[in-house]
Amino acid sequence: MLFLWYFLASLLCAGAAPAADKITYMPGLYKQPSFKQFSGYLKGTQGKHLHYWFVESQSNPSQDPVVLWLNGGPGCSSLYGLLTEHGPFRIMDNGATVQYNPYSWNKIANVLYLESPVGVGFSYSDDEKYTTNDTEVSLNNYLALKDFFRLFPEFSKNQLFLMGEGYGGIYIPTLAERVMEDTDINLQGVAVGNGMLSYELNDNSLVFFAYYHGLLGRQLWSKLQTYCCKDGKCDFYNNQNPNCSTSLRDFKKIVYSSGLNIYNLYASCSGEVRHRVSAERGQLVIRDLGNTFINHQWTHLWNQKLQSLVALHESVRLEPPCTNSTPLAVYLNDQDVKKALHISPNALDWDICSAEVNRNYGRLYMDVRKQYLKLLSTKKYRVLVYNGDADMACNFMGDEWFVESLQQQVQVQRRPWYYQAVDGRQVGGFVKEFDNIAFLTVKGSGHMVSKDGPITAFAMFTRFINKRPY
Repeated sequence: MLFLWYFLASLLCAGAAPAADKITYMPGLYKQPSFKQFSGYLKGTQGKHLHYWFVESQSNPSQDPVVLWLNGGPGCSSLYGLLTEHGPFRIMDNGATVQYNPYSWNKIANVLYLESPVGVGFSYSDDEKYTTNDTEVSLNNYLALKDFFRLFPEFSKNQLFLMGEGYGGIYIPTLAERVMEDTDINLQGVAVGNGMLSYELNDNSLVFFAYYHGLLGRQLWSKLQTYCCKDGKCDFYNNQNPNCSTSLRDFKKIVYSSGLNIYNLYASCSGEVRHRVSAERGQLVIRDLGNTFINHQWTHLWNQKLQSLVALHESVRLEPPCTNSTPLAVYLNDQDVKKALHISPNALDWDICSAEVNRNYGRLYMDVRKQYLKLLSTKKYRVLVYNGDADMACNFMGDEWFVESLQQQVQVQRRPWYYQAVDGRQVGGFVKEFDNIAFLTVKGSGHMVSKDGPITAFAMFTRFINKRPY
């Protein structure tokens, strides 16, 4: 009888989500959601525990696609995507009240938000060592995804889409490279928003972006053209001319130190204009993710200076520039919330980004062209590169250049795409379609596309996962 009981129990558990991870009460909500949601830990390599938050579709969970979402950094939490971009909830400024997002992507899809790599958010490692690199992260993301389907076997045959933004431009294609080899996973497509796809193209295009948007005066532009360009080709990425380096230093001061919001040129800088590094109550606060002009000598000098500043402080916090993450941190570090989310006592306090992960991260890929070509060569997957056109962190021009460099057959020339708004049909941005890949802009949005343009982003997302024309 005891054997029979265990056998029946194992059958029941084999076809259902883990009951222990189910979120039964969401603090701060005036009305609890009608859809199911789960929070807990997925297994990576030995001793690594990656925190996940899974929201089932509000439409038809058993049939709707599963979408894995990764924010970037490197070292920033995907809960930022859930709670400020396209998840079902919005945390209010008081850090206690929660409201619903009418344009949540889980209206039509099951969405898995994964805090990766370990050391980010509530994810942790038993050995408390958080030095990692691109290859290790892709492996742990893959293992976590496999563990998700082990815990949720009822979703194992659903269509899967991998999506991310920012440094997710590295995370997603390197993960896809592993997933596409696994015949047990029903991978259907990949999408990256405002992604870091090529350091060289991102640096080179940013200077043009800044000039075209009126940030550089004629004198500085002339110097950049004189010292950094030759025979009609400009190299702002790895130029050894000292006069070019000096001009680029002046350029970088305007873009990164003048108070402009690098994530959305046309948005205000949240809170106030603050320096890239400051000391607050004995804590060193860094507001630079370090993704641009990494080849330049003054970047290396800056990193050396930063390391010396880190040594002088007991704690270091990484907060993206012009971002106010305080309401999220207040909410997620509340004991009732952590209990509701089944957060391990071994996890660190939640913060939007991990300074330790970011500073010790090994950037192994300077571009992901090889991964995209491998995906496209199968002619099986739908691939989308999309950009808010006001972002300066990973600007649309560089990502468009990247897609063009893949030299795929053009199917639809660049044209406007439209969506239906309250006040009628509107231009969502521009799109150019190739064989199995499209490049799309979202008009007026910055780095966090769904936060800046939720209606437009939802229209784009709907067409992407439903494999409809843009």
